[in-house]
Amino acid sequence: MSNHYYSDKPQVAHDRRTTEAELRGWKLRLVTDAGVFSKNGIDYGSRVLIDAIELPAGAHVLDVGCGYGPIGLTAAKLVPDGHVTMVDINERAVELSKENAKTNGITNVTVMQSNLLAEVKKEDFDAILTNPPIRAGKDTVHTIFEQAYGHLKIGGALWIVIQKKQGAPSAKAKLESLFGRVEEVTKDKGYRIFKAVKLEEAPLG
Repeated sequence: MSNHYYSDKPQVAHDRRTTEAELRGWKLRLVTDAGVFSKNGIDYGSRVLIDAIELPAGAHVLDVGCGYGPIGLTAAKLVPDGHVTMVDINERAVELSKENAKTNGITNVTVMQSNLLAEVKKEDFDAILTNPPIRAGKDTVHTIFEQAYGHLKIGGALWIVIQKKQGAPSAKAKLESLFGRVEEVTKDKGYRIFKAVKLEEAPLG
């Protein structure tokens, strides 16, 4: 796993490149590198999630598995009076997200290395966003859901993107066991966007 994007220290040689993308009306210039997720450009699933998310004004947002930053940085643009915390296990991804925030003049973000939510102390986020690391396995993905529940305030929402063929039905069932009510916000080319809202202090069931 040391050469895969879901590792803390990728061993693969650097291959930095710059991509430009228009996300929710903003043009972002993003540096990518080998050893991080979707190094050749923003993946379709992330784009579907970015287009779907709705955030309250001034929201405090957490981006889990931020990669080089497209989801979290767009969220930060959507909530200029809020704040976005971006985490990734991959130290190379973390450095790229920091660099990309600076390049695009985005200051309302905190980027840090964390194995899932292990280093996240705040427990009252308005929203948590994730394009989960499917290749890390279902247990890892479901752990993100469980940990996210504990880091949301009442009324806060977990937004995820997942392909039907990569486990969307089981992901939805897991979310329903935790949150109770899960909405499929949209679907596009096999990708599903689920929004799970925290309604109770304790997990259901």
